[in-house]
Amino acid sequence: MSKKKSKRKKKGRLLRVIRSNAAGIDIGATKIYVAVPEGCDKEPVRSFETFTQDLHEAAQWLKSCGIDTIAMESTGVYWIPLFQVLESYDFELFLVNAGHVKHAPGRKTDVEDCQWIQYLHSVGLLNRSFRPPQEICAVRSLLRHRNNLIKASATHIQHMQKSLTQMNLQIHNVISDITGTTGLAILDAILAGERDPHKLAELRDPRIKSDKGTIAKSLEGHYLSEHLFTLKQAIQAYRYYKNMINECDSEIEKYLNNFDSQIDPEKNPPPKPKSLRKKPTGNEPHFDLRTHMYRILGTDLTQIDGINSMTAWVFFSEVGTDLSKFPSKEKFSKWLALSPNNNITGDKIKSSKTLMSKNRLAIALRLSAQSLWKSQSFLGFYYRRMRARQGPPKAITSTAHKLARIIYHLVKYRKNFDESVFADEIKLHKKRLETRIRKQAKMLGFKLVSADS
Repeated sequence: MSKKKSKRKKKGRLLRVIRSNAAGIDIGATKIYVAVPEGCDKEPVRSFETFTQDLHEAAQWLKSCGIDTIAMESTGVYWIPLFQVLESYDFELFLVNAGHVKHAPGRKTDVEDCQWIQYLHSVGLLNRSFRPPQEICAVRSLLRHRNNLIKASATHIQHMQKSLTQMNLQIHNVISDITGTTGLAILDAILAGERDPHKLAELRDPRIKSDKGTIAKSLEGHYLSEHLFTLKQAIQAYRYYKNMINECDSEIEKYLNNFDSQIDPEKNPPPKPKSLRKKPTGNEPHFDLRTHMYRILGTDLTQIDGINSMTAWVFFSEVGTDLSKFPSKEKFSKWLALSPNNNITGDKIKSSKTLMSKNRLAIALRLSAQSLWKSQSFLGFYYRRMRARQGPPKAITSTAHKLARIIYHLVKYRKNFDESVFADEIKLHKKRLETRIRKQAKMLGFKLVSADS
């Protein structure tokens, strides 16, 4: 044995093994490599193909080796079939963030990779990623599929706009939504052979702000056959995806109906906030999503300013109803990567930037925080105050962090949102604001007089 190998072996023995029956798996598209501790089998590393029969053989081999816990990287979607098979054999599974293993050097091939994962897992250096129960994962898969359908339909809207621009028809610049009632009616009439701009303008819905003259002017162009063909196919593809989205909504509603209710079935949800529209618009589902979320979560998250039923849906699909995996709101915020990540050295904070994250719930909360720009609620005041002090990016993160903590408290304790809790903070903020304005007025030689006096 060379000196390098002996040094590496001695170095590995410095860490105490806390999981003696741990295995590591490196997952690929066509093969998986499985490593078990030395002494469990003559061949501590084996490879298996990814067919279902081979995955069961791998699980049976691991059982024969006395393995209790297994670690694997969350590589794309390749881990899902293996995870489900191993879960049926009652293994303790650790689904690990691939980035965490990547930053730890020590492997170059598939064989060394699975051995490295097994070693890190045996000495307790790998953290398990959060994964909600299977029934929540089913809704999550459908929601993510629905989002992909929405993105695909949006691509065909761009194709429609491109065809119109090539014909110099500016209708998509005159009305706000080319796929609305007016837009689709005009496009269908064009494809049916109508070319008179004034007759096409008669299809204008009364809710459209632009007048008929402007719409007629925007429909003067050259109707070339090749561009009409591409426009026709773009509309057909858009409607095809819209039908698929509606089918997906029906399937999702079936799943939601199977979840137990956390409230009295006869109890109606709180009245809708003024910010929520009466009818679903745009890409919102056409079933009563708000009532479903209120029934399943046990609280109406839409009462929080900036949170709509879609955001509550994202929370449910990514986290579920059981928050026991997150002992505190601080842990929950850290999982979302919305809380400061303090880097302390020598009792000094070197950095407190939040970690980079692609968490879908964190993205939804950031969008909700950004929508509070004109809100007159406490959260709106908070966002504008943070924006003035720290700038827009940090203000969005701070407000999203506060929204996450509020949601955690409401869902965990099944309580309704009560903004009066922030009344004292609002009064304190107004008092500070009044003091600052009085100082600025005095500096400029003015004197403020109360409106009541």
